[in-house]
Amino acid sequence: MSTGTGAVAGTEADRAAIADVVRTFFAAFTSGPDSADRLDALRGVFLPEAVIVRTCGLVPAVYDVESFIAPRQALLSGGTLVDFREWEVRGRTEVFGDIAQRFCSYAKSWVQDGTPFTGRGMKTLQLVRTADGWQISAVAWDDERDGLEVDPLWAAAGPA
Repeated sequence: MSTGTGAVAGTEADRAAIADVVRTFFAAFTSGPDSADRLDALRGVFLPEAVIVRTCGLVPAVYDVESFIAPRQALLSGGTLVDFREWEVRGRTEVFGDIAQRFCSYAKSWVQDGTPFTGRGMKTLQLVRTADGWQISAVAWDDERDGLEVDPLWAAAGPA
């Protein structure tokens, strides 16, 4: 749809394709027998040159696709963490022509050494339209910690 100023909003097909990319992204962070396959699927939704950044109150850690996937594959299949799962809670997608962003809250849960843990945070995914469809060009995230909590509006399930 055109706004008359040259701006083009995403179609329903764009939004559905972006939602599929986001589902593939979050599905990768689940321990279990198919964890290697789910992590391998990330390579198909990331641009090869994508940049991934973890902040979490620390010095930002910057990853390329392979340096992001490798340690997660070891964690999810190594038996140290069990029942690990991460999922999107609430999000908003904005599309302009061949670029898009998904800003979302997420939650995670796992058991380590018999003790259950949970966590929450916010992620931003930047996407671009390519010949292969929508792909992630960048991801950044921050987790809750003392003094930083996910806004209750973002913590509740449902579209923002």
